Amino acid sequence: MSRRRAVITGLGPITCIGKGVDGFWNGILAEKSGISRISGFDPRPFQVRCAGEISDWNPEEHFSPRRLKRLDRYAQFAVASAQLALDDAGINYSREEPQRRMGVSFGTALGGVCKAEDQHVRYLKKGVRGVNPMLAIQVFGGSAHSNIAIEFGFRGVGTTNSNSCASGTVSVGEALRYIRDDFTDVIVAGGAEAPLSALTIGAFDIIKTMSRCDDPSFASRPFDRLRDGFVMGEGAASLIVEELEHARARGAKIYAEVLGYSLNNDAFHMTAPLPDGESCIRAMRHALTDAQLAPEQIDYINAHASSTQLNDSAETMSIKQVFGEHARKIPVSGTKGYTAHPLGATGAIEATICALALDRQWIPPTINYQNPDPACDLDVVPNHGRAAALNHVMSNSFGFGGINACVVLGKLR
Repeated sequence: MSRRRAVITGLGPITCIGKGVDGFWNGILAEKSGISRISGFDPRPFQVRCAGEISDWNPEEHFSPRRLKRLDRYAQFAVASAQLALDDAGINYSREEPQRRMGVSFGTALGGVCKAEDQHVRYLKKGVRGVNPMLAIQVFGGSAHSNIAIEFGFRGVGTTNSNSCASGTVSVGEALRYIRDDFTDVIVAGGAEAPLSALTIGAFDIIKTMSRCDDPSFASRPFDRLRDGFVMGEGAASLIVEELEHARARGAKIYAEVLGYSLNNDAFHMTAPLPDGESCIRAMRHALTDAQLAPEQIDYINAHASSTQLNDSAETMSIKQVFGEHARKIPVSGTKGYTAHPLGATGAIEATICALALDRQWIPPTINYQNPDPACDLDVVPNHGRAAALNHVMSNSFGFGGINACVVLGKLR
């Protein structure tokens, strides 16, 4: 019996370089960073000054005042990105009729933690009567998939994973499994994050994982020898993952096929990767096996490339182990210079980039690359993208706690 196949038929990115397919792709083609100076709070107590803020977000454009009372910024991003993706896919559904073969697979690292911080300040000033009565349903991570399901009437699979910076990739990979195993026909898969608050920035600043560069346009510089940490961002991306024959029956546009997925853990350290890259290597190899592809069939890799010294060099070493001589020929770009790193949303944003790269046959560059690093000696597509014949691409995501996730996408055959 042949496996059920899963394809991507809709995309809904919300990022600091643009929203919706056209706005986002135009941001990619501009080859400029969307990172700016932090404006949402006073960053002067910290050594971190830059973030990937979405400065033009207006929730009133997407939600009624009554609905907004129940949605924090994180959930707003999640639901709005799902709406963009469903519209892009042309999915027909009715909120009045239960959609039992449609589901949600979402991811986040921090969920509504910023809302909790805001409400704690109110509690200290005014006591419990000063706290938003909706706080309990705003702060938990599962509010993403729950609110999406409520908004669109999807009664199928419903889950939000919290696998750190790999969460978005995990959500897409698990969607593949749900389609293959006949749990559902259509899944909104993605990730959302709204982490830009003093508490969160301060927490990551203390452990010295974030860039302290004062120039927003240059703060995130994957693979560059002078990289000094990641830049936190906010945003979301939803992908409509659909069973192939279901998509064909309604004449859907197909961006890409989801071919393979893997997930494992280093079981080593909360922030540092395994020195020998063993688990990262296995993740890429298992994703290739799941996709039924040989290493030389991969035409492009969207690397995790967080712009930290350890991560970028470890990922380079792992790619060389998996792909051997072919590693010298594969374009490998890190795109967080564009969008910063919206933690649990990043994998979904980068899967969106991969789907569009396959659809448009164009590889996005690693921007801000000025100083080659001998420890990152791959074709990092420096500063300018390129047209290419792409059939199969890989997207890597690695998170705190040693989480390694990988998805493989391909042009539909």
